Amino acid sequence: MTRALPDQEVSDAAIIEQSWQDPERFAAVFDRYYVQIHGFAAQRLGPSLADDVAAETFLVAFDRRDRYDLSREDARPWLYGIVANLIARHHRAEARRYRALSRTPLAQADDGHADQVAGRVDAQVQRAPLMATLAKIPRSHREVLLLIAWGGLSSEEAAEALGITGAAVRTRLHRARKNLRASLNGPEPTTAGKDG
Repeated sequence: MTRALPDQEVSDAAIIEQSWQDPERFAAVFDRYYVQIHGFAAQRLGPSLADDVAAETFLVAFDRRDRYDLSREDARPWLYGIVANLIARHHRAEARRYRALSRTPLAQADDGHADQVAGRVDAQVQRAPLMATLAKIPRSHREVLLLIAWGGLSSEEAAEALGITGAAVRTRLHRARKNLRASLNGPEPTTAGKDG
């Protein structure tokens, strides 16, 4: 009889494989990643949809656990791929949220510290164009950008999550960043009458 290792010492792949015979073992994957997946969903869709999308992510993962590629020790990219697909279903709501956030002010500073007020003013100045740009950029570019920026995935993990190549991730990330820079820094100055 072999003794099971504590969950923190076992790979995600091993836990998922164990869950094929003992479905309750999948709870360890949930415990490891729920907060991250929920946080990512909340950033993308808002708190009202995040609970449902995060829960659905783990339901889908549980239902598909028998098809998990055990050569992948880390389940995080797989889970982010599932949540990204579920979020895609809500992309219209997401785009509406970004448009609304671009029009709403940040909450007022509540303690009067000059640095905090200045920081909030700076954030408000950047927030409207950022949210407006996120609503406008192609969904495929937004997915890559937010998986990396908000999800904390590497380019390789984002590629795995989305089922695309690393080159596609880098291209989409470059284009998304270019759109963001143009939005946040204002339009490029015209070169008419200038040497460039």
